[in-house]
Amino acid sequence: MANTATNNKTTLSGYFHSLSQTPQRLKKRMLATGTPDQELNQVRQRSGADMKRSLKWYDLVALGLGGMLGVGVFVTTGSVAHHQSGPSVFISYIIAGLSALLSSLCYTEFAVQVPVAGGAFSYLRLTFGEFVGYFAGANILMEYVFSNAAVSRSFTEYLSFTFGENDPNVWRVKLHGLPKNYNMLDLPAVSLILILTLCLCYSTKESSILNLTMTVFHVIFFGFIIVSGYSTGSVKNLVSPKGLAPFGMRGVVNGAAKVYFSYIGYDSASTLAEEIKDPSKSLPIGIVGSVLITTVLYCLMSLSLCMMAPYNKISDKSSFAFAFAKIGGMWESNLVGAGASLGIVASLLVAMLGQARYLCVIGRARLVPSWLAKVHPSTATPLNATLFLGVCTACVALFTDLDIIIELINMGTLVVFYLVANALIYRRYVITSHTPPFYTLLFLLLFSLSALGFSLSWKFNLLRWGLPLFGGLMITITAFYHHQVPHTHSQLPHTHWCVPFMPWPPVLSIFLNLFLITTLNLLAFQRFAMWACFITLFYLLYGVHSTYQAEEIEIGANQVNSTSTNAQTNKVELQVL
Repeated sequence: MANTATNNKTTLSGYFHSLSQTPQRLKKRMLATGTPDQELNQVRQRSGADMKRSLKWYDLVALGLGGMLGVGVFVTTGSVAHHQSGPSVFISYIIAGLSALLSSLCYTEFAVQVPVAGGAFSYLRLTFGEFVGYFAGANILMEYVFSNAAVSRSFTEYLSFTFGENDPNVWRVKLHGLPKNYNMLDLPAVSLILILTLCLCYSTKESSILNLTMTVFHVIFFGFIIVSGYSTGSVKNLVSPKGLAPFGMRGVVNGAAKVYFSYIGYDSASTLAEEIKDPSKSLPIGIVGSVLITTVLYCLMSLSLCMMAPYNKISDKSSFAFAFAKIGGMWESNLVGAGASLGIVASLLVAMLGQARYLCVIGRARLVPSWLAKVHPSTATPLNATLFLGVCTACVALFTDLDIIIELINMGTLVVFYLVANALIYRRYVITSHTPPFYTLLFLLLFSLSALGFSLSWKFNLLRWGLPLFGGLMITITAFYHHQVPHTHSQLPHTHWCVPFMPWPPVLSIFLNLFLITTLNLLAFQRFAMWACFITLFYLLYGVHSTYQAEEIEIGANQVNSTSTNAQTNKVELQVL
């Protein structure tokens, strides 16, 4: 007992000593970067076993589709059509889809150059340093856990329609004494999360085959809804009762920020880069292809819904099932409930596949406990990360309603995509082309400020002078930078896929992400600020010290190995003499 108390006291005093050195360690670690070669070899080896390269391009397309199709169109379309966009919700999907497409192009170039499981975390850590990478990774994890929990609760709602129940809360347990929107315990959602967690622990390839099968049926089901909606619905519902855009263009744009939730699954494909047989060819097809197909299907589905019912009579929850129940028979409503449930399962499978790989790579970087980075030698999956996040998601799914967290999820996602677009420009013009960083950083700052000015002018209705002023500034700044600052692909192998027409695509992505962020409400900013403070505090109290101490240990080990090698070399030389 005395020894235990002494050890605890020593450990505690050591930790307080580490905290006293936070400024020095922060200075050394915050902007610390690495190279793709280090990420692919030295860092990846910290997981022990390697993940198997067993996926092909069609697996990636199916995983991208599976990750997106079931999430948004069944979860957010009804609410956005009813409250924000009206029948023009399909235009909201086009705007959100364009932003997602531009972001996917940035992701794809990074994923081809650095084919590891870390996604945005790895890309930003290699470009802007440890803290920015950690900040992005923490936001992506938050987005995954919260969105998966929310989507699993929608599964319960649609499943109730499958069995002929019109009440979405029929299988939930109301708990008195808890606040509203937290008091409906969803045991089916928790059960689904836990079952999928166990499946993902077993094998990535088998999970991919399961997703491929479900996605094929899901696309066929989408076709059924689209054809049924167009054949039984009425074009009059698109303009009645108050026209195509009853809330105006502002409502369409605000709706785009909400339906962006529908596209958050595509980055799951980039986290599977370690498990793809030919990353340089498969990743561009898988990521970009899945976003394009999904956007087309979303637009057709949302039009179908608005043709079946006037926008002001569309239900917020289980909207497609309610629409079919009104214009069709009960069997059609049951079929829609079953198909939507299947699509939600496919989306959850892919999203949970991606979230575990994010946490695994963050563990490799030692920003969270390293046991989360371990890959099981038998299953070749990040077992610990999968189990940990599965339990966290199940806990959130038990209590929390979608409306509480959807805008926080969108905020975190848009911030990460904004950072990735900035990182691609910096990497292409500074790291790859070796131009001075000052000009690129100044350009990124000025462009972001101009984009923010444009977005706020739109938000506060300063249309007469704000939009042309800041819009002209953005175009002028980008054209001047494009003309004055050169970039080259000479440092990249010819097999690497690159974003064309640089810097225009990532610049447009920066603008759209900032524009959509400013359309979110004040509560989303407040919640995001609280989350940002929490993860920054965790980095200051744990992350920076963990990576600093690990680096010191590695440096010491390398020095010992170097000394040993030199001693052996000297001994051999003496023997020769």
